[in-house]
Amino acid sequence: MFALREIFGHLKEMRHYIIFSTVILIAGMVVGATNPALDNFIQGQLSGLGEVAQKINAMENSSLWFMIFIFFNNAIKAILVMYIGSLFGIVPLIFLAINGMVLGYVIGIASEEGMLFTIVVKGLLPHGILEIPAILFACAYGMRFGKLMFSGIGVILTRRKGWGQELEYFVKKSLPAMVLIVVMLLAASIIESTFTVWLLER
Repeated sequence: MFALREIFGHLKEMRHYIIFSTVILIAGMVVGATNPALDNFIQGQLSGLGEVAQKINAMENSSLWFMIFIFFNNAIKAILVMYIGSLFGIVPLIFLAINGMVLGYVIGIASEEGMLFTIVVKGLLPHGILEIPAILFACAYGMRFGKLMFSGIGVILTRRKGWGQELEYFVKKSLPAMVLIVVMLLAASIIESTFTVWLLER
C-alpha cells in the first residue's frame, strides 16, 4: 500500500487532475503578475505571513521554529485541501488560484525591481521544487474527490452500482499519497528555513 511504486502508479492515474491543477496555478500566476487591481488583496495575504515571520525571527532557535511553522502551515492546508475537496472540488480550485496569484505577484514585483534571479532562483526554487508539486498533488486529489462526490449524486438518482467501490479505492490510494505529500513538504520546509535563508543572505 505504501510502496513507492504503487504511490507513483496512482499519481500516474491522477495525471489529468495534476495537469489541470498546474494549469489553474499558472493561470493564477498570470493574473497575479498582471492585474494591479489585486494589489491590496495580495498584500493582505502576504502581510499576515510577514507578521508571523517577524515574531519567529525574534525567538531563540528561530530557524527551527520557522521550519516547524512552514511545515505545519503547508501540511495542514494540503491535507485539508485533499479531503475538503469532497465539497465538489471547490476548495482546491480556490486554493490553487490564490496561491498562484500570490506567487505571480511576488515574481512580478521581483521582475520590476530587477531581483528576478534572486527571488526565483534563490528564494523560490530550492524549496519550491518539492513544495509546489506537493501542493499540486494535494489539489489534484481534492478535485478527484470532489468529482467522485458529485458523481455520487448521480448514483442516487440512477442507482448505478460500483460507486462505493470506486470511492473506497480512491480513499485507500489517497492515504499513501498523503504521506508522500507530507514528507515532501517536510523536506521543503527544512530547505526553506535553512538553505533558502542562507542563499538569500549571500
